[in-house]
Amino acid sequence: MRRSIAVVISLASAASAITWAQTAPTTGQAVSETPVSTEAQRFGTFGFDTAGMDRTVQPGDDFYDYANGTWAKNTSIPADKSSYGAFDLLSDLSQARTRGLLAEAARDRNSKIGTAYATYLDTAGIEAKGLAPIQPWLGKLKGLTRANYASLVADANRHGIRGPFGSGVGQDDKLPEIYALNLSQSGLGLPDRDYYLKPDPKLVEARTAYQAHLAKLLTLAGEQNAEARAAAILAFETQIAQVSWTRVDSRDATKTYNKMSVADLQKMAPGFDFVTYFKGIGAPVNSVIVAQPTAVAGIAKLIAAAPEGVLRDQLMTRSLDGYADVLPKAFDDERFAFFGTTLTGTPQQQARWKRSVQFTSGALSDDVSKLYVARYFPPETKAVADQMVKNILSAMNARIDKLTWMAPETKAKAHQKLAAFTPKIGYPSRWKDYSNLQIKAGDAFGNKWRAAEWNQAEDVWHLGKPLQRWEWGMTPMTVNAYANFGMVEIVFPAAILQPPFFDPKADPAVNYGGIGAVIGHEISHHFDDQGAKYNAKGELTDWWTPADVERFTALEQKLVQQYNQYEPLPGQKLNGQLTLGENSADLAGLAAAHDAYLVSLGGKQAPVIDGLTGDQRFYLGWAQVWRRNYREQALRQQLLTDPHSPGEQRTNIVRNMDPWYAAFKPQPGQKLYLAPDQRVRVW
Repeated sequence: MRRSIAVVISLASAASAITWAQTAPTTGQAVSETPVSTEAQRFGTFGFDTAGMDRTVQPGDDFYDYANGTWAKNTSIPADKSSYGAFDLLSDLSQARTRGLLAEAARDRNSKIGTAYATYLDTAGIEAKGLAPIQPWLGKLKGLTRANYASLVADANRHGIRGPFGSGVGQDDKLPEIYALNLSQSGLGLPDRDYYLKPDPKLVEARTAYQAHLAKLLTLAGEQNAEARAAAILAFETQIAQVSWTRVDSRDATKTYNKMSVADLQKMAPGFDFVTYFKGIGAPVNSVIVAQPTAVAGIAKLIAAAPEGVLRDQLMTRSLDGYADVLPKAFDDERFAFFGTTLTGTPQQQARWKRSVQFTSGALSDDVSKLYVARYFPPETKAVADQMVKNILSAMNARIDKLTWMAPETKAKAHQKLAAFTPKIGYPSRWKDYSNLQIKAGDAFGNKWRAAEWNQAEDVWHLGKPLQRWEWGMTPMTVNAYANFGMVEIVFPAAILQPPFFDPKADPAVNYGGIGAVIGHEISHHFDDQGAKYNAKGELTDWWTPADVERFTALEQKLVQQYNQYEPLPGQKLNGQLTLGENSADLAGLAAAHDAYLVSLGGKQAPVIDGLTGDQRFYLGWAQVWRRNYREQALRQQLLTDPHSPGEQRTNIVRNMDPWYAAFKPQPGQKLYLAPDQRVRVW
């Protein structure tokens, strides 16, 4: 996906984005599949699951529990998931549908996607090969020296193995009609710098377990002195964490735009050979956009001082982790034991067929997508969604006109930006060609190795090319949505346009509270604390008056303060600054969707259904899509690393909305009640 730092913003956490076992066939056998349901579930009688409500809870005390409390009490998290909610319900459906398509393809020996799918399922063949497929690469790493380190890091990057820096091609934020190479901090094996630096006992436990995991990988690979070497990797990464930027700073589009010549980068960070690295990844550029300059310089300095053995061992363990799924079972199990069970609390590895669906859909995404769209995305769904987007864009335009804090000249530019939007619904208008990607039966490791190489080469191919506006950053099978600031676009894959988010036969109030609010959320991202920095051409530039910026920032900080008070886990509060963009998009998007819903009524009164008014059903539709149960470890990781608030806090954004008060009559003294002058209103 073409992207630059802080430009692409998705609706939901990756963790929220799927139990039965299957015996893997040997290569060349037809894949036998159990029939699965491929129908989206209808919710209740009008699109909302009233049975999932807890009417003993007052809406003014906890709207999330009022709408979802019984569902939450009665719904267990599947053993192969770290959390579970409405997104996962549709992800399961999407996976089941894709599985059926790939199983059909696997019966054709000439099908590339069928071969990729069946070969990934062949765990017996993978086990029989042992470590032989990765040994040539491990042999290269054992020959690592300070002189060839940058070249080996580039080679690792080309095959999807994370090194000390992240790099990729995206639009130049200040020249969005051209592609540029981006460079960012990396080098951590744990999810965030806080996992290395905070004294929280749970994070100390994670560090201890991580060191044991690294030692186990080295031992499985036949290496000696594994414990001492693992401790050295952890110590090195702790130093990297100390110089790394926080996630709050790293989401700031202004701070992370630092364009410089490669010569100046090399002077700033002399400890790493960037010229060799960029040449090695196929991007011999003259300039680069550096996201976190002090961190990049700090990491380069640490590399220059680190023993060669530590640099080697870090790349070795990253390689074993990155390819564990196509190595013997002991590696696969060890990786899941740490990253799945220890870090997220998930007790059971996903069934192999699910992981094969994920691999094939990633390696040959457009080839799989074509089949999925043809079978599961009817044109009439796209047409209805297109109209909803137009309605909510119109509502957002009307809200801009009513703003009292924005100057008229800025409003005019805001209207221009909305007029420039490109909505993308369902699937791309063109498909990529994988004819030069070699997929071999019986070579699961090689298929993954070559697919990673193909994707990296496709990424750097964009340098010097015209902007590929038709490309997507998600597959149609993905249950999510996103806003791309540089492209000035909002994108809604086919798989999210289903119940409970959207059902053409459901009550319009629920549809507007569900997919309508999702549409509003993505529109609003272009006007959140970072999206608002991009103009109608997708340029990162100052297009507001200074007074507008001051007033806007003051309003946004009220939302930061509100979310800073939430404590989803004892002793661990939300980071209102980290989650500001998502909370702001929820606030504005839900408001715009409600306006559009009222307009859709054509001046008529909404009917009462099951004793619920139209506005009540609208807000319940919103709450329903955010129902989610979490394992404690997964929730802790989300609070530390994710810009999305948990489902309960996302639902309760309604406490800032006057129509919600009119609909549910919360009273002073109830937990969610805010006096009118305390409610946050931005857009």
